[in-house]
Amino acid sequence: MPEVVVGRIGKPHGLRGEMTVDVRTDEPDLRFAAGSVLRAEPPRDAAPTLPATITVAGSRWHGNVLLLRLDQVPDRTAAEAVRGTLLHATLADDVTPEDPDEYYAHQIEGLTAVDTDGRELGVVTRLFTGAAQDLLTVRTPEGRDALVPFVSALVPEVDLRTGRIVIADRPGLVTPFPDET
Repeated sequence: MPEVVVGRIGKPHGLRGEMTVDVRTDEPDLRFAAGSVLRAEPPRDAAPTLPATITVAGSRWHGNVLLLRLDQVPDRTAAEAVRGTLLHATLADDVTPEDPDEYYAHQIEGLTAVDTDGRELGVVTRLFTGAAQDLLTVRTPEGRDALVPFVSALVPEVDLRTGRIVIADRPGLVTPFPDET
């Protein structure tokens, strides 16, 4: 089943194991509800301090900051040790976002990228989620990776049914400038 990153553990809050969460989901109240099971991915340079699967003990909003408690984190010391851990939620295969113009990474990755005339540009290999905008990585038939801002001006159509994504390509975006070939 596909997964999505729903948050990253931040600094501890108080003495009882609460921690802040950098929320990366449009549905935080659902994803961080008591009893929710998430997968924990420690930071790259850190040894795992949590089991691979964790359970949410509770969450609450403190102003505009989400505070999280996990069954596996009993106190402030344990909360400090898990700082930077990414939290993943498992999705059912048929789940789609409520907004028809939003997509999960697993829906986009693997789509065939074509230009507005229908010529194949490559395959979408990754969707990077950014603060300002998302970026698609398109692997061209020549093996180059091109980054395309996932904005409607450059990506006017996503057709999950046919498995293709239309990119309004310009020289230097996916196809190289004429003098670079």
